[in-house]
Amino acid sequence: MNVFLVLLLVIVFIIIATIKLKIHPLFSLIIAALMAGGMLGMKAEVILETISEGFGKTLSSIGLIIAFGTVIGIFLEKTNGTKVMANTILKMVGLKQSPLAMNITGFVVSIPVFCDSGFIILSSLNKALSKKTGLSLVVFAVALATGLYASHVFVPPTPGPLAAAAVLEADLGLVMLLGLSVAIPVSLVGFLWANYIGRKLVAGDDKTDVNEDSTPNEDKVEYTVSTLAAFLPLLVPILLIALKSILEYPGFHLEPGWFINTISFLGSPTIALLIGVVFAFNMGRKASLKTRYDWVVGALKEAGLIVLITGAGGAFGSVLRAMDIANYIPINADLLFGGILIAFFIAAVLKTAQGSSTVAIITTAAIMAPLLTSLGLETPISKACTVLAIGAGAMTVSHVNDSYFWVVSQFSNMDVKTALKSQTVATFLQGITGLLLVLGIQYFFG
Repeated sequence: MNVFLVLLLVIVFIIIATIKLKIHPLFSLIIAALMAGGMLGMKAEVILETISEGFGKTLSSIGLIIAFGTVIGIFLEKTNGTKVMANTILKMVGLKQSPLAMNITGFVVSIPVFCDSGFIILSSLNKALSKKTGLSLVVFAVALATGLYASHVFVPPTPGPLAAAAVLEADLGLVMLLGLSVAIPVSLVGFLWANYIGRKLVAGDDKTDVNEDSTPNEDKVEYTVSTLAAFLPLLVPILLIALKSILEYPGFHLEPGWFINTISFLGSPTIALLIGVVFAFNMGRKASLKTRYDWVVGALKEAGLIVLITGAGGAFGSVLRAMDIANYIPINADLLFGGILIAFFIAAVLKTAQGSSTVAIITTAAIMAPLLTSLGLETPISKACTVLAIGAGAMTVSHVNDSYFWVVSQFSNMDVKTALKSQTVATFLQGITGLLLVLGIQYFFG
């Protein structure tokens, strides 16, 4: 069977299985890998071996990173560290610029905390600021949501870009540095749109809100942490990973020594995130040992699901690489920006069709991995740009089949029409902005 047709069929299967049949992405990706291998005549034992190798290779590179990052996120959430960061940024920016403060807060919080959780945690602060300033809640909702979303798709150790970097064998430090450079303006585009559209739309009456404080949880236990303690679990790993990437950049030609070797060790993503976990434990020291243990268990349960989906994406990608689809699809490195645009388009189609940004990123990375050579995307910069192009596509667009869309709308008292005009359009503008920035980086540095 034609390889291109097989690829098209398995993508359609993933979309239908996820949306219509409600099959979990873990199983849809594994089944898609089996289907692809079978339709192309691979022997059964070869298919199974390829899936196992792809699954194991992916998890060996990022399994611990995802687990450690999730633990940091849970501790920030449970100790009210996220709210401390929000209030700190609000004091720095000022009440008059409180929508910008929420946008910046969302950007910072979403690096270790999932955007859904981050929005829920900070939604009460959004409402308080809306009442205090007299601005529509829509302004704050979209400003916060787009800030959260920008780092969610561009900045490791968020699982999506982390998994894509692993599958495409991109330098994680470079992805992080370039991801930040892309995510910051993308986040600000969301803020600008929030300011514009939020003054034209209004959310529902706050009295109708039944989500806020409707169920008891451990966040009602008030823990107090210092500003420094709240930021350290996040900033220290990022700085260590970034420093390692900078010092090891080929253009520097630094001689190995104790300092370089130490930074190389501490800046490896696994060790850097483990150091972040130590700072997170320190942040939660006022909680009992039993409580902290329960937080870790909850975080690892959450991480386990992400790890399995990521591994399934790696298995799917391994089968696609074995298929050698690059020899069958008529694309080549002479196409200006061709590979970047293809990566963006595939991710955007998958995101728009099935709703999950993480699934779209992982699936697209698996599809793109065997095509990098034929598309001329072999340099470290090009691989990092491919990861970011996939992230840009995976935020284009968030609408009614995306759980995040409903979190933003329901916790902000927005009806569907209002949410589509504000949040959905914002994600479209962010995705296009992200693509243009990635194309610029690829043009000048790729």
